[in-house]
Amino acid sequence: MKYRYLCRSRHESVSARIVKLCVALAAVAAVSAITKVHAQTPATSKEGVQITQLADRLRVEINGKLFAEFFFKDVPRPSCYPLIGPGEVAMTRNWPMKDVLNEDHDHPHHRSLWFAHGAVNGHDFWSEQKGFGKTLHDEFIEVKSGKDFGLIKQRNKWVTAAGDLVCTDERSLRFYNPGSAAERILDFEITLQPAKGDLTLGDTKEGTMAVRLAETMRLKGKVGKGHIVNSAGVRDGDTWGKRAEWCDYYGPVEGKTVGIAIFDHPQNPRHPTWWHVRDYGLYAANPFGQHDFEKLSDKTAGDLLVPAGKSVTFRYRFYLHEGDEQQAKVAEKYKAYVSGQK
Repeated sequence: MKYRYLCRSRHESVSARIVKLCVALAAVAAVSAITKVHAQTPATSKEGVQITQLADRLRVEINGKLFAEFFFKDVPRPSCYPLIGPGEVAMTRNWPMKDVLNEDHDHPHHRSLWFAHGAVNGHDFWSEQKGFGKTLHDEFIEVKSGKDFGLIKQRNKWVTAAGDLVCTDERSLRFYNPGSAAERILDFEITLQPAKGDLTLGDTKEGTMAVRLAETMRLKGKVGKGHIVNSAGVRDGDTWGKRAEWCDYYGPVEGKTVGIAIFDHPQNPRHPTWWHVRDYGLYAANPFGQHDFEKLSDKTAGDLLVPAGKSVTFRYRFYLHEGDEQQAKVAEKYKAYVSGQK
């Protein structure tokens, strides 16, 4: 083809060839421009879920408004802060990420929304006290924006204070576009795999899939006016240590009643989970702390063994809503979740 093109070109004028070359270059430039615009559309559009990577975090916006930032660098473990709920109100405590008025400065490891545990092969990965382990970012497998949802897939290493690798995890966070609905939905899935030999997730109340709520949402405290209810109808302080399919913690923020429900997936080990839910705003699903919750003498009753070469997966949904559990139809939303709906 090249030879025939050259032969044909001998009969063409130089000016004609120049015109054809210009037309070809213009066509290439047009295609390049279209490709570039298409590639940038997800990052500039205000519709759907947009995830933007910054130096130490991923910024998640839904329909042009901030929902959360996923911190992954220079932190003890990955976490989401803040969580902006319906009505554009911040639903988790600011401290220790940010110092604001009228917030208690207890439990510095309560970083908005996070996954951690206090006994992983005997090591503390929950607190930030002396000798604690860290969950260190390894890589992002996928970061995707979209009209209907945005997705973060990440791989992490669980490393002790001495530098030993205990296990790894692969987690995904799926952020949904609620459209006009006054809600926010986040699906969290994590798979843990032993690094060397067996992995034991030990029996302790200190864990696991957790949120620390805004001060006004807490059950007790200087400004706390919140309430707690679980799927069994147990309320407020009696919910601690009880098993339930879901739990909802709601209260006022900036004059609006809002809540966060956490759904325990029926395929999770030991479903329905126990709930480490406190009157000061800590709120966690914990499938391991059996001896603490049920006041058993056997302190290993809740240990979960993951054999070498195997893995264990946990799935949860966070449903941020307006009103109490009845107004937000939490029970109906849970049924939709277990049936595979958004």
